[in-house]
Amino acid sequence: MNTPQKEFTAMKEFLPLLAFAATAISSLEAEEFRYEADWDSIRSHWEVPEWFRDAKLGIFLHWGPYTVPAYGVTKYPKYMYYEGWKSKKGEPLFDYHLETYGPQSDFGYKDFIPQFKAEAFDAEEWVALFKEAGARYIVPVAEHHDGFAMYDSKHTKWNAKKMGPKRDTLRELADATRAAGLKFGVSSHLAVNRRYYSKKDPSWDTNDPENWQLYWKADEPKDAPSDEFLDWWWKRTTDIIDNYEPDLLWFDFGFDKPGWESVHKPILAYYYNKGLEWDKEVVLQGKNMNKTSRVNGKFFHDTSVKSFPEDLIVLDLERGRMSDIRDLPWQTDTATSKDTWSYVEGQEFKTSGYLLDELIDIVSKNGCLLLNVGPKADGTITEEETRILKEMGAWLKRNGEAIYGTRPWKIFGEGPTEVQAGNHSEHENPDNVAADIRFTQKEDELYAISLAWPDGGRFTIESLARGNPYEEREVESVHFLSGERPAAWKQTTKGLRIDAGSEKPCEAAYVFRIKFSD
Repeated sequence: MNTPQKEFTAMKEFLPLLAFAATAISSLEAEEFRYEADWDSIRSHWEVPEWFRDAKLGIFLHWGPYTVPAYGVTKYPKYMYYEGWKSKKGEPLFDYHLETYGPQSDFGYKDFIPQFKAEAFDAEEWVALFKEAGARYIVPVAEHHDGFAMYDSKHTKWNAKKMGPKRDTLRELADATRAAGLKFGVSSHLAVNRRYYSKKDPSWDTNDPENWQLYWKADEPKDAPSDEFLDWWWKRTTDIIDNYEPDLLWFDFGFDKPGWESVHKPILAYYYNKGLEWDKEVVLQGKNMNKTSRVNGKFFHDTSVKSFPEDLIVLDLERGRMSDIRDLPWQTDTATSKDTWSYVEGQEFKTSGYLLDELIDIVSKNGCLLLNVGPKADGTITEEETRILKEMGAWLKRNGEAIYGTRPWKIFGEGPTEVQAGNHSEHENPDNVAADIRFTQKEDELYAISLAWPDGGRFTIESLARGNPYEEREVESVHFLSGERPAAWKQTTKGLRIDAGSEKPCEAAYVFRIKFSD
C-alpha cells in the first residue's frame, strides 16, 4: 500500500514533465495567434507599448550622401535637377550645383556617393551622446527619398555596405543602441522616391537605366504608384524589418497618399507579427489617417485620406504639436536645426531651452518627442548640436522624474501662450513665459512645470487654487524638484503660490512635485 509520502515522491518525478507540457501548451497558444491583414484582427491584440509611452524622448538621424554637398536643404538630391528652384533663404540649388560640380549630365547625385565615406563615424560615441541627452530610443533613417540604403540591402546595389562608407551603418547603430539599453527604430522615406528626381533632360543620369535602383524609372505614373514600385518598396521594407528587428518603424509622407492602400494592412500585420516572433512589443508610426491638412493657415482633418485607423499606430506630426491632450499616444518629429534635417553649412539651431519647452508641452499632452540630429558626411556631430544635447541631458538628469514614465493630468496646463496645432506649425509658436505651466502625473503625485523663471522666483499656479474644479483635495506638500529642496507655498483662492527663492537652479523650465492630502 502506497503511503502519502510515497505518492508524493512518485509525483515529483513527473513534475518537470508537467511543467514542460504547460510551457509547451502556453507557447502553442501564443504561437497560434497571428495578425491578419485586417483592422479588426490587429485591433484585437495590439496596443501602444508601455515602453514607448514611458520613453518620451527619442533621437532621429538624417544622414546620407546628401550631406556631402551640405548646401541649402536636405532635398539637395531633388532640387539639383530643378532649374530655377531656390530654398527659403534664396539658395539656387541647380545653379550652385552647375557652378560647383559641373553639368548634371556629367556629375549627378550618384557621384556624391563615393565622397560619402563616414571616416569619423563611431556608433558607440553617437549612442553615448544620445543617452547622455536623455533619449530612450534612437531612429536612424534607413533610406531617405534619395533611394540610397543606409544598410546592407538585398534589393539595391546603392547601399552603404557596397558603396560610400562600405559599412553597414544601420547595423552598427542597432548594435550600439541595444548595447546601451535603448530601443532601436528605423525610418523609411522611400515612398517618395518614385517621383523624387526630375528626368526632364534626357542627358541627365536620372534617365540612365543603369541607375534605376537609385532614381527609379522614367515611366512611373504621376498619380498612384505602379505595381512594380509597390513590389520593390515591399521587398526593401520587409528586408529592413527582417534583418534589423526594429522596435519602432517610422514612415514619412507619401506612404499615406492614395494608391498605397493595398499595402497598409499587409505591412502592419507583417510587422506586428514579427513583433510576436521576436517576443517584443513594437510600434509603427506614420503621418496619416484623417491626415491633418492646412489651407489658408487653418488646419483640418482631411477625411478623404484613408490610411491607418488612429488606434492601430502612433500618429506622428512633423514640426508641429497638439493644442490639447490627445487620448491616444502620439509623437512630434522635429530637429535641432530651424530649417533643415540633415547637416548643411550655415544652418541655424534652436536653443536647448526652446526644445525642452517643446518636449514638456508635448509630454503634457500625451506625446513623445523625436528630435533630429544631422551629422556631417564624415560622421562627426557638430559642436552646436553636441552642446544642445548635453544641455538637454543635464536638465533631464535633474528634472526627468517629471517627464519619464508620466501620464497627462486632467488638463495639460495653463498660461497665456497658445500653441499652434498641426504639421509644420512650430514657426508660429512664440516663446513661453513663467505663467505657462504644464502638468504631468505619476502615481499619486502631480508635477507642475513652469516654462520660464518669474521675477523673484515667485510662481502662481491658478489651476490649483482652493476650490478649483480639478482636484478636491488640498495641497499637502510642494517640493521644488529643480532646486532639490522643499518650497515655501500657500494655497489661496487665487492659486497655489510658491516661493522658490531668488536664484535659478537651472535653465529652461522649473519643476514642482506636488502631493495632496488623503
